[in-house]
Amino acid sequence: MERLTPLSAAFLQAEDEDTRTSMAISSTAVFEGPAPTHEEFLAHIAERLPLVPRYRQRIQTVPLDLAAPVWVDDPTMDVGWHVRRTALPAPGGPAELHRLIARVMTQRMDRSRPLWEYWVAEGLPGGRWAVLQKVHHAVVDGVSGTELYSVFFDPSRAGRAPVADNWVPRSAPSPVSMTAAALRELALTPAVGLRAVGAVARSPRTLARSSVRAVQGALSLSGAALPTAASSLSGPMGQQRRYASCQIGLDEVRTIRRALGGSVNDVALAAISGAFRELLLSRGEEPDAHAVRTLVPVSVRAPGEEAILDNRVSLMLPYLPVDLADPVERLTSVRQRLAEATAAGGPEAGVALTSIAAYGPFLPVALGVRLAFHLPQRQLVTVTTNVRGPSAPVYALGRRCEQIFPYVPIADRVRIGVSIFSYAGTLSFGVTGDYDTVPDIDVLCDAIVEATVELLHAAHGT
Repeated sequence: MERLTPLSAAFLQAEDEDTRTSMAISSTAVFEGPAPTHEEFLAHIAERLPLVPRYRQRIQTVPLDLAAPVWVDDPTMDVGWHVRRTALPAPGGPAELHRLIARVMTQRMDRSRPLWEYWVAEGLPGGRWAVLQKVHHAVVDGVSGTELYSVFFDPSRAGRAPVADNWVPRSAPSPVSMTAAALRELALTPAVGLRAVGAVARSPRTLARSSVRAVQGALSLSGAALPTAASSLSGPMGQQRRYASCQIGLDEVRTIRRALGGSVNDVALAAISGAFRELLLSRGEEPDAHAVRTLVPVSVRAPGEEAILDNRVSLMLPYLPVDLADPVERLTSVRQRLAEATAAGGPEAGVALTSIAAYGPFLPVALGVRLAFHLPQRQLVTVTTNVRGPSAPVYALGRRCEQIFPYVPIADRVRIGVSIFSYAGTLSFGVTGDYDTVPDIDVLCDAIVEATVELLHAAHGT
């Protein structure tokens, strides 16, 4: 039985404890017209399914949480149930597409089925159409989710030949056999943990370096235990979501990097910092230096692991410098804070924690997540994810993909989340907001573009 990793299982547990939240992630790709028929697109997805076995599996929990849930084949999997068709109301512009994304992503996924959906939306101007790829966070993280584009879509208009399909579903284990297997694993847990420690101990220098980095990182992350300054950016939330998006050119970002320094991620976070500052000011609130702490996921995948459907991420927890009015000072501050968090070993500490959890019993992990959601957090205000997408255009049924917009879920008093996605020379920002408390979501989205323009003027010396 293939079990979920502790991190993947935690996304399920978080959804269980916060019943108003869906923990699915998504991206929406806009294609040139004309739109294919429903039968054509259905056949296109069906012929690629052999490349993604996880899309034919569902999650089965273990009685009493004695072990992490397992992936089991779903013999009744119906592609037609997972591929949906809809149409945008006129005029089919960004506002209508954003409302569709928010509505689809608000709905929780059916755990009795494989946790993925494709929504084809017609009615965009010029005969264009969109595909919303929705996958539960327990299945993929941002990097592996992006890799699905290389599976279901093509690098050229010519497309690819269908894949041979020899799938024969395996029988799902019974509750009795799952319980017995979990009890055996519990009995063997100490021995497995000792073997893992022994393997690492055979390389004392590596062990020493890793231990020091992990301890340093844990100390750096411990500062995140302090609550952020009170603001309207966090607090109780409803179930419904809002969504907005904006784009900037990667050439502009590179111009800023060359003139002012930093990485693409630094520039993006500096723009987001300026946007949160503007949002606070528009609400009549003073941007405090400790008002916006963000969770920044960090991929810890080794080269070649991008296509493995799983969650392999760690995190950093810096404050965004919303108190700084000068855009260049904000960029410098973001660079310094991310560099300090990396140097302090924050990502390594996160990896160490998930590694330890993998060698221990699952029940404490499940109970820990439940406890966390019964004690409302006041340490995080937002989440800011950044995933590198395809650098060259992708195609579906001979149609070129023109844009891709990302979506990140929000939960537990985090009223706003921002996802960043690069594709074919463009950096797209997807902003998720709580419907009840973030009616001004467009203010933040527009301010991201404005903050980037400010940095571009500074780069040109104007």
